[in-house]
Amino acid sequence: MSKPCIHLIAGARPNFMKIAPIVRALQADGRLAWKIVHTGQHYDRDMNEVFFEELGIPAPDVRLGCGGGSHAEQTGKIMLAYEQLVAAEKPQACLVVGDVNSTLACSIVAKKAGIPVAHVEAGLRSGDMSMPEEINRLVTDSISDWFFVTEPSGYRHLQQEGKDMSAVWDVGHVMVDNVLYQAEKLKSQDTSGLESDAYKRSHPRYGVVTLHRPSNVDSAAALENVATVLRRVGQELPLVFPVHPRTRANIEKFGIDLGPGVTLMGPQAYMSFLHLWKDAVVVLTDSGGLQEETTALGVPCVTIRENTERPVTVDEGSNVLAGTDPANVIKYALEAIAGNGKKGRRPLLWDGKAAERTVQILAEKLKA
Repeated sequence: MSKPCIHLIAGARPNFMKIAPIVRALQADGRLAWKIVHTGQHYDRDMNEVFFEELGIPAPDVRLGCGGGSHAEQTGKIMLAYEQLVAAEKPQACLVVGDVNSTLACSIVAKKAGIPVAHVEAGLRSGDMSMPEEINRLVTDSISDWFFVTEPSGYRHLQQEGKDMSAVWDVGHVMVDNVLYQAEKLKSQDTSGLESDAYKRSHPRYGVVTLHRPSNVDSAAALENVATVLRRVGQELPLVFPVHPRTRANIEKFGIDLGPGVTLMGPQAYMSFLHLWKDAVVVLTDSGGLQEETTALGVPCVTIRENTERPVTVDEGSNVLAGTDPANVIKYALEAIAGNGKKGRRPLLWDGKAAERTVQILAEKLKA
């Protein structure tokens, strides 16, 4: 008898970090078949065979090639392409991760085709409806059948939204499974070939910066606020900033001076970036995923945002939600540099086994 088949949906590089532990757990469990479906939402020339080897998973089975365009164009293209795939293959379940447009598009298509939708990282809420990700999260959770939550806030939100709580499981976090797996791999790897290695060797102490949210980088005023922080913090500690192309273009367009303490480098491959930030004195970011990864490895993190959909990183982890007022951000960054940064602890169930628990539940549901 053939095994039930699940489609594992990924659209952007961070999605593959979340899918990878699930694939490894499916391989180990053996009860289910699966296909990795890459929607192509983000075209990334570095996502080649080596990228998937690093993650310890095979390359995607299906590439839908739906990159580019506005949010609506992208979502529409993915829906059209995925609908054809679903009609041809009729999977037994569709597993989506996180909150990108691919997550939204494929969950709608699967649901309309009568295929159960499993949402990994369900229930996260920032309360900020100006974030496209917040809309994607809300819509996906409104139609999902099975909810896998990463932290207590996710459980509470789903309860408040009237979900059937027998279909909600707190399993831990697959993103943490991945960072622990990769950090372990790094220990035995020759890192001299990694792009970040030269910077690391020449700077025994440093901080890492990542910023890409429109609210921080798309206006001259917001970017000048960020620059005020980096110029001041850069006087105390060398900072390295793997800079998003859009952010770099805006820095040039607005003529922003980040100060002599900041070194810009291009976007980093996963292992090169992990190699860099895991030993940083402090990380300054507006990324959702990095708030969690720094908490997983106990690295002090200062989040330059007014809200976070990942409150466990603040309540228990090494993350401080600093807001966007430069004075506050500088205060928290300088505390970390002085050795008084928040270390926190790794939340319960962030133990590297979230994917195993998720696959266990899926196999029971689909074999029933």
